[in-house]
Amino acid sequence: MRISAKADYAVRAALLLATAGPTAPLKAEAIAEAQDIPHKFLEGILNDMRRGGLVVSQRGVNGGYRLARPARDVSIADVVRAVDGPLVSVRGVRPPELSYSGPAESLLPLWIALRANVRSILEGVSLADVASGELPPSVGALAEDPAAWSNP
Repeated sequence: MRISAKADYAVRAALLLATAGPTAPLKAEAIAEAQDIPHKFLEGILNDMRRGGLVVSQRGVNGGYRLARPARDVSIADVVRAVDGPLVSVRGVRPPELSYSGPAESLLPLWIALRANVRSILEGVSLADVASGELPPSVGALAEDPAAWSNP
């Protein structure tokens, strides 16, 4: 699985908004500078997140962006989906829409299992979890495995 730059930037921007609190909107320029994200690219990301109902924008001198709901109610999966679409697809197709035959027939349950595991992790971790540094124990256990840190 590949996490796009767009998804990485979106999560980082959302985390900054999560730590800013619900009352103080942050300007896109401030988010871009704080997270070293190209400003124009971030504007598009924030627009995707706004259309996805994750952030609200406010115009004017005191304008900017803030989360549309509490950070504990926004999963990492919500953010990734808002900017990149489905969490797992094969050739741009969602796994349940695929079909295989012959020796490849058992690929479909493999892709479905992969999707279930990705969902389990990304839907089970909120912006508040990451911002606080307190990941769910199941995620922490996976990350503590030394093999998880090595590239085969």
